[in-house]
Amino acid sequence: MSSGTILIRVDASAEIGTGHVMRCLALAQAWQDSGRCAVFLLAQSTSAVRARLAREGCAVISVAVLPGSMEDANQTSEFARRYEVDWVVIDGYSFRADFLDTISRSGHRVLCIDDGGELDYYPADLVLNQNLNANENWYRRRASHAQLLLGPGYCLLRREFARWREWQREISASPCTALLTLGGSPSAEIGIRVMESLGRINLKGFQILFAVGGSSRAFAQLETCAAQFADKISVRKDVQDMTGLMAAADIAISAAGCTCWELCFFGVPMVLLDVAPNQTPVAKELHRQGCAVHLGTANQVEPAEIASAIETLLSSQNIRESLSQRCRQLVDGLGAQRVVAAMQSAARRPALARSHVESV
Repeated sequence: MSSGTILIRVDASAEIGTGHVMRCLALAQAWQDSGRCAVFLLAQSTSAVRARLAREGCAVISVAVLPGSMEDANQTSEFARRYEVDWVVIDGYSFRADFLDTISRSGHRVLCIDDGGELDYYPADLVLNQNLNANENWYRRRASHAQLLLGPGYCLLRREFARWREWQREISASPCTALLTLGGSPSAEIGIRVMESLGRINLKGFQILFAVGGSSRAFAQLETCAAQFADKISVRKDVQDMTGLMAAADIAISAAGCTCWELCFFGVPMVLLDVAPNQTPVAKELHRQGCAVHLGTANQVEPAEIASAIETLLSSQNIRESLSQRCRQLVDGLGAQRVVAAMQSAARRPALARSHVESV
């Protein structure tokens, strides 16, 4: 019997970041808004992540397994059975085709949140890739009944973004505020490198707020570095009102992870830096489509290049207006609701429509 519950298997840590959990939280909230429940199953987590999920009314279960292992798959299937869930949501790079197949063959509907189409096979009911460069050809080897949800129209934004849907950005002729965000747990090396680059900018009144996630282990080091530029840079940890900061920012310097879609929603003109290899294709495509300025890999870009790109952006209202308009066309904030609607539609299909035959 259905319980109206989804089970979300995802992880977070200082090493892998919190982006996967945060986008899954957006999906969980949209599911809750339809009057149902969400359970998170975590093998890796932080106290900040667990606290956030608990505040959002989600059940949180910790398991002692190697992420992506067969023990993990079997335990996930067992929890899905125990909670009589409608769906199992899988998000993370540790989960391969055999993991998904184990869940699916145990009789549960599977939503796979994916970023690069790198699995040999996708035995899932729904495959979601919210990135701009998502390509149907990546998923040719999938279950014959699998439905693809591709592109920023399915971008998962959390509930707090909803109240900003009708808000309109005004592009200031005299910008003075920048938001720096390099992921939930940026390394001290990259954070310091970027701050030192921004410290080169000589613009009266220019202020930079560096927002660092609650799971960060490098906060003290980042704060020490920021103190060298106290007239220009401040650091805040575990920010509770990121939407307010994004709305207030004239520009952003960001990693090309999930945050870039949140910045797109707000139309924030942004400079992107890769802090992980999987971010490069996304950043390049956003640059190609005129939505952002992509500089390259964070620990390889010259400090002078970062400073120069920011100065150019600040000096050109036309460039900032163009970037902002293109961004707002991509993300409307309704992606999570579209995904929930697709899940509900897929759940109404006859059981015989679900098979493990490959689509090629």
